[in-house]
Amino acid sequence: MPAVLIHGVPDTHRVWDGVRRHLIRSDVEAWDLPGFGTPRPRGFGSTKEEYVHWLIQRLEQVGEPVDLVGHDWGCILTARVASLRPDLVRTWAGSSAPVSAQYDWHPLAKIWQDPVEGDRFMDELHPASFAKDLVENFDLPAEVAEEMVLRVDGTMRNSILKLYRSAEAVGAEWEPELANVSAPSLVFWGTLDPACPVEFAGKLGGAVRASRVVEMDCNHWTVVQKPAEVAAALETHWTA
Repeated sequence: MPAVLIHGVPDTHRVWDGVRRHLIRSDVEAWDLPGFGTPRPRGFGSTKEEYVHWLIQRLEQVGEPVDLVGHDWGCILTARVASLRPDLVRTWAGSSAPVSAQYDWHPLAKIWQDPVEGDRFMDELHPASFAKDLVENFDLPAEVAEEMVLRVDGTMRNSILKLYRSAEAVGAEWEPELANVSAPSLVFWGTLDPACPVEFAGKLGGAVRASRVVEMDCNHWTVVQKPAEVAAALETHWTA
């Protein structure tokens, strides 16, 4: 049963590199979501529902239930998959993204959701300035932030806008069905996250009846800032 790791925004599979170096098991795959470092299928509209459908199709091809893990948007999407298709998920783990009607989107998300301001933001996005914001607001190492934003190409920018605009009410829409998650679950979260306050770790953990909610002394990018701790929590979760 492989482990499948799903990234968030504005990331690619590379965001998991540090965690993977600390994992004992070798049957681990990190997938790129369509439009994030990889082309989108013809006609793919980058809505939250399309990403969930894409994940379900990919997981069906694996042929056995997987240990599914998501960070940021990967957390939201994989939680949805686990609620809709529990047969595809042996265990689930998620980090740093609320699925709650009580969550108010962070300021940058609200800009992206605005059809005028969001388009302007992406049209005027300057990699160096964006990287500086990630360093100052999210404590990302400068070299990581700089490498990350260089991958934010036109396809990714468009995908981000379409994803966020499809998801203004995602908490209200998807939270009720979290009760359908039957896989043993783990939630891990940075206590210093300004975009996704740590109080939502407990809310998500309660909604999916998580066996553990792990709070880490870091910002939003747990998988970058605490890779060894994340890997250890995952290994314990998988073997429990």
